[in-house]
Amino acid sequence: MPLDDLLDWLPAWCVNQLGDEPVSVLFEQRSISAVFGLRLADGRDVVVKAREDDGRAASCVAAQARLAERGFPCARPLTPAVGVDALAVHAEEYRPGGELLRGDSPEVAVRYAAVFARLMAELADMTVAPPVPSPRWVRWDHTDSGLWPAIGFLDQRDQSAVPAYVVDTAARARERLLAADLPRVLGHADFEAQNLRWHDSHVWAVHDWDSLAWQPEAALVGAASGVFPKTGPATLPPIESSEAFLVAYQDLRGRRFTAEEQEIAWAASLWPAAHDVRWEALLGDPPVSGDAVRAQAAERLRRANT
Repeated sequence: MPLDDLLDWLPAWCVNQLGDEPVSVLFEQRSISAVFGLRLADGRDVVVKAREDDGRAASCVAAQARLAERGFPCARPLTPAVGVDALAVHAEEYRPGGELLRGDSPEVAVRYAAVFARLMAELADMTVAPPVPSPRWVRWDHTDSGLWPAIGFLDQRDQSAVPAYVVDTAARARERLLAADLPRVLGHADFEAQNLRWHDSHVWAVHDWDSLAWQPEAALVGAASGVFPKTGPATLPPIESSEAFLVAYQDLRGRRFTAEEQEIAWAASLWPAAHDVRWEALLGDPPVSGDAVRAQAAERLRRANT
């Protein structure tokens, strides 16, 4: 990507915040955030992330910085979150390398659960302002009208495109989640394979720290148990793999979930997939998630006691 195609304000921002200007672009990714890998004139490689400023960024970057200071495998922020017009922007170290860990077997689930348990233990004693609202795919606690959190360009589309079983699954899972009265904690809400990199059996990097959320621990663990294999369009792992994830997490944290927490974990395991099926249906994307949700919803909801 040519430097001339960068956002107009970005070169000056780098000079102001990092002390030097970019001379080449290593990569660019645009999704919810715009992410730029840049080489600066002094030879440093950095990553600059910009996203809509919804009030969450300062907490997410602060938590990421403290994790990096403690030696957790993540990129170290180089700046706090800085407001640029309607964006929140920060820079962090470039942490390339590592491989995807693919698969959705119980054995793979246990490896992901071990990283998640370590992460949640590190976050447990960390004090930052709650990053609310939670990312939309775990925002079952929204106060918008209707079942789903408000997303303007989706809400304007014909909702009849969303299969009835998806609406029913999401409604029942959300009802169970909202009925819980559990303390909220800080946790990673996008714990997908595509956001982690590994060296052999060791995790090398966990990415996507702007997806921290403020939800009950069991709900965060449950959501992770349902998304850990994701490397592209979402699907659900086998139920026995989500179960292996939940059991391994509790073993490693040294605490068994209560009956209510077990139910909340299973309810939360469904919401991100239901959200994604709705997304696919409304945008006309090839359906990927739907078959797994259709096949597994009844059993996961049974375990959620709803």
